[in-house]
Amino acid sequence: MDKIDKKIITLLQQNARMPLKALAEQVFLSSPAVSARIERLEKEQIISRYEAKVNPFKLGYHITAFINLDVMPAQKPEFYPFVKSCPNVIECNCVTGDFSMLLKVTFPSTMELDTFIGQLQKFGRTSTQIVFSTPVEPRGIDVNFNNEEYEENE
Repeated sequence: MDKIDKKIITLLQQNARMPLKALAEQVFLSSPAVSARIERLEKEQIISRYEAKVNPFKLGYHITAFINLDVMPAQKPEFYPFVKSCPNVIECNCVTGDFSMLLKVTFPSTMELDTFIGQLQKFGRTSTQIVFSTPVEPRGIDVNFNNEEYEENE
């Protein structure tokens, strides 16, 4: 992956709908050359998908929360399908520490959040944090990270 690939990835992370012509102008290549690079990055699964950023408040989701959940390993085969079927679960991560799972959820109100937490508690104890604000929104990956430099410092 060269500097041009990194620039294309950075631009697409900022705006996945950027027209090929605009991308080509930014990296000083032809549109077909940029298209070929994007196709290769997709084939190599460096670019895995394209997304639209949706404002949850505009859709009536006023509560975002992080829920820590302690799921026993034997319960994971039942837990994973359950959590995958919950449309309010934005993200579910298996983590280290006092809890085994960290879920990011969004709900219209605390009443729905409370009901969901009650459903989760059959899998283990929970601890919930409601988000007041998000000073740093989710952002793209830093493609200029230097792996060789990191490995030398280990």
